[in-house]
Amino acid sequence: MLYFAKEIIDLYQTSQSLNSQVKNLLIVAESIDVEDSSGTKGRVALIDNLHKAGYNLRVYHYTKKIISLEGIKTYPLKENRRSLLFLLSRLERHIRYKFNYSLNVYIERIFGFSFTLLNDRNSIARELERIEDFNPDLVLTLSKGGSFRPHHALLNLPKWHNKWIAYIHDPYPMHSYPRPYDWVEPGHQRKRDFFQQVALKCKYAAYPSKLLSEWMESYFPELKGKRLIIPHQINSTKDVTEEIPLFFKEEGFSIVHAGALMGARNPIGLLNAFQEFLKQNPEAKEHSQLLFLGERSRYTKVFNEVIEEMPQLYCSNRNLPFSMVKAIQNKASVNVILEAKGPISPFLPGKFPHCIQSKQPILLLGPFYSECRRLLGENYPWYSEIDDRERILQHIKSLYVRWQNKDKMEVDYSGLKEYLSVSYLKVIIDDL
Repeated sequence: MLYFAKEIIDLYQTSQSLNSQVKNLLIVAESIDVEDSSGTKGRVALIDNLHKAGYNLRVYHYTKKIISLEGIKTYPLKENRRSLLFLLSRLERHIRYKFNYSLNVYIERIFGFSFTLLNDRNSIARELERIEDFNPDLVLTLSKGGSFRPHHALLNLPKWHNKWIAYIHDPYPMHSYPRPYDWVEPGHQRKRDFFQQVALKCKYAAYPSKLLSEWMESYFPELKGKRLIIPHQINSTKDVTEEIPLFFKEEGFSIVHAGALMGARNPIGLLNAFQEFLKQNPEAKEHSQLLFLGERSRYTKVFNEVIEEMPQLYCSNRNLPFSMVKAIQNKASVNVILEAKGPISPFLPGKFPHCIQSKQPILLLGPFYSECRRLLGENYPWYSEIDDRERILQHIKSLYVRWQNKDKMEVDYSGLKEYLSVSYLKVIIDDL
């Protein structure tokens, strides 16, 4: 089985001499609250592993509440609540809540961004400008979703541009997404102009995915020559709760999808294949489960209808604690990575390292061209397009047979575990 691209293995194996001098890293993170999004979970894992790699870190974050990271100096960034932009943002919010009418569409058409984002940008930049007792060797900006607030702020701090690692977790702006996610946002050109400035001014552009780096470079040629691939990290220091919820059958054959089911992540092919599996293997009904762990989605109504006839289906319809989800993933028979139907998926899902860490088979459902498939290998045995019900059914049947022979259930992901590890991360950073 091919675990990851040959050029990455070669880079790791040929890195003979590492810089022994401890680097000072200033990290500007939009959030370090792991419960607020899958993106933040990935950023915090990266911060933790940079700490474990021995770097001297200072983490400034805009979480707007006090959060500590073990052994790491963290500093909350304060929102400027006395600016004109703050007053305008609250006026817009008041109108939205009272009249159920958003002015942001018109605001973004004119200014490119909401008053809230612009005030947040200025607030972060103002707080960072006051730092006088720390001289960073590198400045790393980490964001989530589509805001890129720390990147906005760093553009206003040219003294750090020659040290700036701009971490690009997703395509930007939305028009740059692959189908079916792409659409033209209000203020699209201003958003594009902003990111072109990021591409021009940053020293390095870091991505969790090789395909994402190539994808973004096709939209912003200024990014070429600045590429760093820093995949989502396996973070073994995070505690995993020992409490397993009653709805999960630890000794059963469990297929688990953890995470949000956005509209384009259509689970119906998987659901239909599982229904057919139970029909063809009635003896499996007593000990088999298909679980969707995440908040309500457009598919919740379908799930609720199916559950009435198929109690083997479980949907949490809410976000569960991160530690609980990881515990379930570790004990699952099969972990599912479900991606959108489209020509390409350049994303590396945040759950990917958790699935690798579990050592359980991954049922990969997504496009032929995807970062997950690139890493798992072209000959990975449990891959299918999301709507190929027959092929998904065959995978479930083969995984069920494998589960029955429990001593062969674990998968050797050792190569990928190294790729997602602290030691490989250190190779990347020490080489800068």
